[in-house]
Amino acid sequence: MSRYLFIYVVARDFGFAPNPYHGLCTLATCVPRIRSKAQIGDWVMGVGGSRLKATGKSVYLMRVSETLTFNSYWTDTRFIRKKPARNGSLMMMVGDNVYHQEISSETWIQSDSHHSNLDGTTNHNNLKTYTSSDKVLVSDHFYYFGKSALDVDLASIGYKNHRGHSKKDLCDERITDFIDGIERHHKKELNLVLDDPFDFLAASKRVDQTTGKIT
Repeated sequence: MSRYLFIYVVARDFGFAPNPYHGLCTLATCVPRIRSKAQIGDWVMGVGGSRLKATGKSVYLMRVSETLTFNSYWTDTRFIRKKPARNGSLMMMVGDNVYHQEISSETWIQSDSHHSNLDGTTNHNNLKTYTSSDKVLVSDHFYYFGKSALDVDLASIGYKNHRGHSKKDLCDERITDFIDGIERHHKKELNLVLDDPFDFLAASKRVDQTTGKIT
């Protein structure tokens, strides 16, 4: 079975998507198309764009080690600390364990979080968009560079920033060499948060992903 590298532009980097904290990097609240397709053994890389002034740089790189449904993510005791606490620290505010279903009705619930309305009520735009893929990606093998985003040679793997995502086959030596190069030069930084997210100081804010509005 082929394995792939998925690449996309990180429009906003609060520490919410991805969430690189507590020893695991999780992708639960963004890029539903990637989440729906990615399998264990695939890689996901988020690169900076014009808003972050980090075009051509890697914000993070993660190898998928596990996939979960939202309900499994919500109930798994390993991820309790990834549930948001809006009256807590900046790290606690951007917890990404925010979606689950009521067992009796299968109605989706959105916790008071970065995805909610300003008053903490459900933002239905975000809920509809991000529960369209009932899949959370978990990594125990990642590099998170944050606002010290890493200069990488994206041209060498035929990638240029654009909307949506790209999917690169790991059977292509250019792709494996690209990943191996990052691993080789940053092996001491595996599973570490090397710098704060670009937008970390604004962690208390909310976002409507449909409009891009941050309040």
